[in-house]
Order: sequence, then structure tokens, then C-alpha cells
Amino acid sequence: MTDMGGDRVEEAVASCATLLRAAAGRDWEGTRAGRLEWSCRRTAEHVASDLIAYAGQLAGRAKTAYVPFEITLDEGTGPAGVVQVIETTGALLAAAVRTTPREVRAFHPYPFRSANREGFAAMGVAEVLLHTHDIAEGFGLPYEPPTGLCTWVLARIFPHVRPEPGAPWRTLLWATGRGDLPGREAVTGWRWNNNLVIGTERLTLQGVSPAAAADLRAGGTGGFEWIEGGPFHGTRDAAGSVVNAYEKGVHRPEWGMFVLVRREDGLAVGAIGFHGVPDDEGRAEVGYDLAENARGRGYATEALRALAETALARDDVKLLFAAIEQENAPSQRVVARAGFTRAGEEVERVAHELHGLEPSLRLYSREA
Repeated sequence: MTDMGGDRVEEAVASCATLLRAAAGRDWEGTRAGRLEWSCRRTAEHVASDLIAYAGQLAGRAKTAYVPFEITLDEGTGPAGVVQVIETTGALLAAAVRTTPREVRAFHPYPFRSANREGFAAMGVAEVLLHTHDIAEGFGLPYEPPTGLCTWVLARIFPHVRPEPGAPWRTLLWATGRGDLPGREAVTGWRWNNNLVIGTERLTLQGVSPAAAADLRAGGTGGFEWIEGGPFHGTRDAAGSVVNAYEKGVHRPEWGMFVLVRREDGLAVGAIGFHGVPDDEGRAEVGYDLAENARGRGYATEALRALAETALARDDVKLLFAAIEQENAPSQRVVARAGFTRAGEEVERVAHELHGLEPSLRLYSREA
């Protein structure tokens, strides 16, 4: 998983440029771009503005505010000039993505107030593909971007959307209110979804996208640099659960998996997360896993405490529980230090019934 998005940005821009050149003889100012209120020319200006804005966020390491860029083409700029501006701003974003360190995050409002280089690349690709579609629709021209690009975008910033088998472009259009899919209600409002990051004193808990999870399940790194001996097999198993939930359309990023990254050196040391969304009573199961070389340093306790505090601060969460083997004394000490206590008989009974837990597992819980 070496491509963090620079190549994808360039591929999307090339797809856009091909379509725009095919419309060179059309009325850009007087033609509305599909369902948008903008003209095709204004839509093209918007694409360029987004590309350079995303590049600026990464290059400037903007942490608390969105740096505004608004490109307005000079009067008399023809279609060839429009294409050149989009290609140039796309090249700037691709360069920013390639030169930004993996751990850098910059401000973006939706939904968790920041994004990494891959997130900005995916947002840039989405803007290019979707607005090229709008322009093509306005001009009555056929347009379908490369399938791989659509799949790439969906698995990174639309983790909550079930991909339609064999139809990633139609899925992306549906998810953004631009098309229909059989058996699904029309989308009238939407946001993409960058990964959630939770910080602690020594770690960052970085939400794992379905794309990263698929790579981990297949034996890759998920885009992380791991401590020697990592990731442990439990992390790969959990990644497989994320992929399965995504393919079924039930994955919710804030209730998914997080990789534990050490602040001092940027190395991933383990993973933590939930076994799914809370049930109707506001109960959710947590689990964690550390590479062997990272154990005994308090990382699991620190991560579990932060994850629990974040989850229990929500109105829809009443209780968290962890199921631990009776002979796993180190893990029992972890949950105890993170504020969990041995669950009562009723909580244990319900958890075993609803979640199909092995009777031999001991349950520990923490309430809001």
C-alpha cells in the first residue's frame, strides 16, 4: 500500500482533461453543469480552487482553519486555458501529497476536523470525478472514469457506504445524490468521511479505512510503518472484520478499528477498536492487540482509557465491555487500569446471549 494518492490525483485530472477537451467547442458560460446551479465554466473554476486549496492545507500544515483559495479565470480564457489550470492545480496537489509526511494532518471540517495526505488526495479525486460528471451532463457528453479510481475513493472517504458489486462509479454517483441504485433510497444530503484520530500522551489512535483494512487483512501494512514484529495476527483478524462490515454496508468508522501509532517515532505498535456499533441499550464491545515488542509499556491501557472516554462521552453509549480469557492476566490488568471492573451477572448473561461469546470468557465493563 505505497500509493498515498499522488498518482490517483494525476489519473483523475487526466480523465477530466480528456472530457473537457472533447467539449472545447461548447458554450461553457451559458451551459449549466448538470444538476448544479453553476455554469460549466464556474464548475471548472471550482475544481481548480479545490485542488489548490487541498494542496495549500497540506503544504501549510494548517491545523485550525481552512485556508481559502478561489480561482477566477481571466476573461477570455478559452477551454484550453481552463484545462491547463486544472492540470496545474492537480499537479500541485499531487506534489503536496507525495511530499507530506504520513503523520501530518491538516484542517478539514468534515467530519472530524482534520485529514491526512491520503484523505486530501481522495477528496481531490472525488471533486474532480464528480464535477467532471456534472460538466459532462451539462454538455450531454458520456463520461465514466476509471473503475479503480472510484473504488479507491469509496474505500477511503465513503466508508459508511455499501459498494454496489461491480458498479463503483454508480455507487459514488448515488452516494453523492447524482444517481440511483436499485433498492436504495435517493440521497438528498451527504458528506464524505475522513478517519477519526484520538490523541493520548504517547500515542495517536488512527481510524482505519476499509482500504487500509483490506491491505492489512491481505498481509500488508495498511499504510502504516510498524514496529518490528507487527502487526500481530489479532490486528489482521480485526481488519478482516472491518472489510466484511464495509462490504455489507454496516461499517461505521467511529465504531471501527484504530491503529496505535507512537508519537515519538511514528511507528504503529498495535490496534484497538469495537466489535460493531452499540446495541439498542447503548452497549458496545471493545478489543485490542499489541505487537509483542510493544507490550509491557502501558500502551494498551493508555489507548483503552482514551477510547473508552471518547465513546462514553456520547449520549448513545451507556456501557463498554471487554471479553478476556480467564488465563490472560496481563489483559485483565490492562482493563482494570483503564477503569473497567468485572461485569455483574446480568451484564455478563446479556453479553453472552447477544454477542455469542464463549462461556469461558470473563467480562469486564465500564459505564458512562
